[in-house]
Amino acid sequence: MKTGALLQIPAWMRTALLALPPLALALLLGLAPGRTHAAAPVGILTIDGAIGPASADYIVRGIERAAAGRHQLLILKMDTPGGLDTSMRSAIKAILTSPVPVVAYVAPGGARAASAGTYLLYASHIAAMAPGTNLGAATPVEVGLGGPPREPGQPQAQPPPRDAAGSSPRTGDSDDKRRSDGSAGPDGKRAEGTADQPVSGSAMTRKQVNDAAAYLRGLAQLRGRNADWAERAVREAVSLTAGEALKQHVIEVVAADVPALLAQLDGRSVTVLGQVRRLDTRAAVAVELMPDWRTRVLDAIANPSLALLLMTLGVYGLVFEFMNPGYVAPGVIGAICLLLGLYALQMLPVNYAGLALIALGLLFMGAEAFLPSFGILGLGGIVAFVAGALMLIDTELPGYGVPPVLIGALAVTSALLLTGTARLALATRRRPVTSGAAGMIGAVVKVENVAPGDAHAGWVRVEGELWQAVSTGPLTPAHSVRVVGRKGLTLDVVPLDAS
Repeated sequence: MKTGALLQIPAWMRTALLALPPLALALLLGLAPGRTHAAAPVGILTIDGAIGPASADYIVRGIERAAAGRHQLLILKMDTPGGLDTSMRSAIKAILTSPVPVVAYVAPGGARAASAGTYLLYASHIAAMAPGTNLGAATPVEVGLGGPPREPGQPQAQPPPRDAAGSSPRTGDSDDKRRSDGSAGPDGKRAEGTADQPVSGSAMTRKQVNDAAAYLRGLAQLRGRNADWAERAVREAVSLTAGEALKQHVIEVVAADVPALLAQLDGRSVTVLGQVRRLDTRAAVAVELMPDWRTRVLDAIANPSLALLLMTLGVYGLVFEFMNPGYVAPGVIGAICLLLGLYALQMLPVNYAGLALIALGLLFMGAEAFLPSFGILGLGGIVAFVAGALMLIDTELPGYGVPPVLIGALAVTSALLLTGTARLALATRRRPVTSGAAGMIGAVVKVENVAPGDAHAGWVRVEGELWQAVSTGPLTPAHSVRVVGRKGLTLDVVPLDAS
């Protein structure tokens, strides 16, 4: 097109023609492969087993890793029967202050989030479960909720019937639900006690249950979930399946697996530290955040059975080093094992009376090797060790007890060691003396040299030392003589060819 013809085109058309190339380029860049906005990754933490110090450390460090890696979401996939109160609260503090939204996901099918797992689920920003899972039974088991002792002749209170969901409405519910006065409602079912009924038992029991109920209820109110059921989960140890939990607004999502969960969470808004975030999870990549070496070591050490074994090996190593100074290795290994065992015990709910009995038993068994007590110290040490090991861990949580088989094995091993030590000591006492002055009598030695001017006197070498010797017969250098007596620093010897 000529310049003159271009000048004849209206100004608005010339502007549109000049803007077409940049617009086309921008459109091509926007449609080019790899130029689309990629969704931020999603981290996954897996808890399988009781929640203890290692699990809490794994959750805390996992949240830090997710924040450092700019993850848009962190899924806490768990299957747990419960855990320690201190570890649970440490993990909940990390979740409540997490800059990354946390989804508590009870999975796979058949998993559970009992006791401490229920608290973690309520504390998370989003609660989800897989079909065939359950949660609840959040009563603190350490306090032993058995109720007060019954008076003679007093009938034992029977728990009221519950529906399939294990739930009952509070006082004041509408007529379409069960009434709290014990009469039958329109549905034909009888009502049971309210969620805020007083807890029976000792003052300590009531104190701990009320504290746990208030704690879980506060988490429910913070996340906008069913607070009444949360309190009943503590006071009455009720449980729910995944479908029932969704109906009662205990959870928000039921998903069969992680991809299905991410698909349902896509586009959902979550409030994190006062800020509303919109999740973009449909095309997000799920990244498994595996435990690091520190968490693995902590998980191995924070085991009551291993802690007891380390303490036993540590004391035995030190005792062996004291019995045989200079070996070094038993003392070094024993000290390391003892310190590791004590470090593990300080992270666990330890009964200090049991720990004192274990220490006393190990000391008694070690003293048996040094003191002639004829087995009394050793037997007392075994009894103290077994009694202390049985009461060492002050909790009934599954996975935190010391197996009786291990206690029996350690006790039998200690008994065998004591028996072997006693037999060795008795055999040593029956053997003739082979060292010192008594051990010289009867020894065959050689004459080193003869005294000048006296053929019946000279010097002999006994156990590397030169001794003055006198003989009834003449002595000859390098000839063998037998020691028959000792007078002070002089030995009485006779030549071997003498009668």
